[in-house]
Amino acid sequence: MSEQNGEKTELPTQRRLDEAVKHGQFARSSEVQTVAVLFGSMMALQFTGRALWEQLSNVQLAILGHLGEISLTPDAMQGYAAKSALVFAGCVGPVVLTALTAGVVAGAVQSRFQTASEALEWNWDRVNPAAGFKRIFSFRSLVPAALSLGKLGVIGMFSHKRVNEIINDPIFYTAVDVSRIAEFLSQSAFRIVVSISLSLGVIAAMDYAYQFWKTSKDLMMTKEEVKEEMKSMEGNPHVKAKMRRRRPAKTQRQMLQDVAHADVVVTNPTHIAVALRYDRKTMKAPRIVAKGTRLNALRIREVAGQHQVPILENKPLARMMFKYGKVGGEIPAQLYAAVAEILAYVYRINRFRYYAEQNQA
Repeated sequence: MSEQNGEKTELPTQRRLDEAVKHGQFARSSEVQTVAVLFGSMMALQFTGRALWEQLSNVQLAILGHLGEISLTPDAMQGYAAKSALVFAGCVGPVVLTALTAGVVAGAVQSRFQTASEALEWNWDRVNPAAGFKRIFSFRSLVPAALSLGKLGVIGMFSHKRVNEIINDPIFYTAVDVSRIAEFLSQSAFRIVVSISLSLGVIAAMDYAYQFWKTSKDLMMTKEEVKEEMKSMEGNPHVKAKMRRRRPAKTQRQMLQDVAHADVVVTNPTHIAVALRYDRKTMKAPRIVAKGTRLNALRIREVAGQHQVPILENKPLARMMFKYGKVGGEIPAQLYAAVAEILAYVYRINRFRYYAEQNQA
């Protein structure tokens, strides 16, 4: 019934997952990157805040202590602007770089450090004003808007206590110096940011879990889709079956052709035939070029007789080579001595033939 209705009940294949990543379709939450940016910025301020404050204080002292010496010429103003830009970059740079790095790492972790190549391609719909207007004012945009309001409410709940503590602090109705005010502002800002980060962390965890579930559900496949994908990846089963049927025939023909170049054929005598070849220059050990039973063994003996390849009967050796040897592979190590005796005998009685073959090679 599920197949008829096209219900998606199968887990996505690896190919489907790879294509989804290329199109940028993977679980990701913007809230995770927001939390990472806030946390990174907060840590950067925590470690560089004192040095930043000292640098700003020195700049203010230098300016206020030499007001009468400041020149207001165009060249001097350009110099002041350049120095101010350097001071600003030195103060803001570490925080901005840390926040940027944290955001990039958070995005890379969500994408499992994979690049959505096709998602980076140019798409006119992304910059089309009409399409953008439809996306903003469509019914589907109401859901993200409602979620954003819910997130704002959660942030307000987490931050309410901290804000009340700051408002009721005695600093607002007592006389304090400037340094105390600056310390109070930095501590208050840090507490508020911590509260917001915690609330956003909870929201990010819930949102990522939802996005992961939604993406996994969207990537689910029907049984028919799985079958079609398997066909495209592995080929049509009917074609593969025909190829499997043709493969043994091709192997048999190749074996019979190789028998003509064999050094000896060991038989059972009628049920098994194994053809061997050995070249000292190119082979470490003798190789089995063909083997067969019954009718195939008869064909091997016929081809060997046509090309004057010696045929020797050795029942135990023929059985062992047929059972443990592979066509195209070397003979088993435990059969080296027995095969060496046979090859020595064959070379001795056919020395003129093998001497001629070596000279031709």
